[in-house]
Amino acid sequence: MKSKSAPMAAFIGTTPNIGTTTAAFSAAVRLAEATGKPIGYLCLNLKSAKLYRFLGVDEPETTLDKLQPELRSASMTPSMLLRATHALPRQPNLHILFGSVNREQAEFFSDKELEHLLDVAEQAFSFVVLDLGAYWDNAATVCSIRRAATRIVVTTGALSHFQEDGRRWIGEVSPLFQVQPEQYECVVVRGTSGHASFSPAQISRELGAASLGELHLTPALYASLDKGALGDWLKEDKGGKAAMAAPARLLANRYGLGAFPRKDRQPWYLKLANMRGGVGSA
Repeated sequence: MKSKSAPMAAFIGTTPNIGTTTAAFSAAVRLAEATGKPIGYLCLNLKSAKLYRFLGVDEPETTLDKLQPELRSASMTPSMLLRATHALPRQPNLHILFGSVNREQAEFFSDKELEHLLDVAEQAFSFVVLDLGAYWDNAATVCSIRRAATRIVVTTGALSHFQEDGRRWIGEVSPLFQVQPEQYECVVVRGTSGHASFSPAQISRELGAASLGELHLTPALYASLDKGALGDWLKEDKGGKAAMAAPARLLANRYGLGAFPRKDRQPWYLKLANMRGGVGSA
């Protein structure tokens, strides 16, 4: 086992179906791209995990619910967890554990089972992204929020989402588990309408959480989800390539995961060529 435990970032939504999984997975892809290190992505959505469909995997070989015997007996090892993960063909250092596809099993996961999974993940990877969805009534959410080094609340500019839902979950429920609103950071999801009546600063102030950035959803993203091509959107689409780049850069710098290239920085010879009008040797 590794001697040093990997830091974890937990993503939780204020409201279902607003883009929490897209935010979490995009951040994981960006971290894997930039650092080259083994990045773990654990989908801990126990009721409605859909990432495998978004990635075009019809029948995942292993999902979280299939690991319950090993988790219950506390016999999971880092190598076993690695074998249970799915790798993107174009990003093999991103290791994806698909969430539970058996809704009826959600309430049968215990805190000890989830703590064991997190223990093993800390040893298997250099950094771990936890996708918790938007439900608090399960051991996965509570254990992960308490355990994570970084807690990211995902919301939208809709008042009912960041104010009403945010106040209920982050403001009232989370403190019951010794995690205060100021211990979160906030990612704001923007839809395709272009209407943004509240700024990230205003939304973060309402939640009591520091602003971490925004995620812009586009028609191309929605089309990719329907086609099972989320991975292609993140790698090929202009908006997809930029998705969660800034928050991922902050995480990489915070935990010393290595240099995270900035797209606005060019080598000196390219800058010189641009100054000369693009004339230069190939």
